[in-house]
Amino acid sequence: MRVERVVPILTVTDVASAVETHRRVLGMSVVMDHGWIVTLADDAGRQLSVMTRDASAAVNPDVSVFVDDVGEALRQAIAAGAEIVHPLTEEPWGVTRFFYRDAGGSVINIGMHTEPPAPQ
Repeated sequence: MRVERVVPILTVTDVASAVETHRRVLGMSVVMDHGWIVTLADDAGRQLSVMTRDASAAVNPDVSVFVDDVGEALRQAIAAGAEIVHPLTEEPWGVTRFFYRDAGGSVINIGMHTEPPAPQ
């Protein structure tokens, strides 16, 4: 399993205001906007996300780590004894992910881009 990208996530009460602040201060541009989460990036691809409340999980993650094999990442998390706080889920926006809580209490979103589930 290879880590492909790490993106910090800030929980905010007002996504639009947070986005505008980071755009003006850091010069970042919006590269993804789901309403409840927005990811900004600079020209070199460094990213920062802001969110209000996760769309499908009971807890907000503190960081997203995208990998090339989310199933293997889950196996490694279980083998390490990590607390899984959001099960492996195929999300409708084209990401398969799970969350674990680390020893310090931070919630880590481990994900991989996948095809969105077919409409039913």
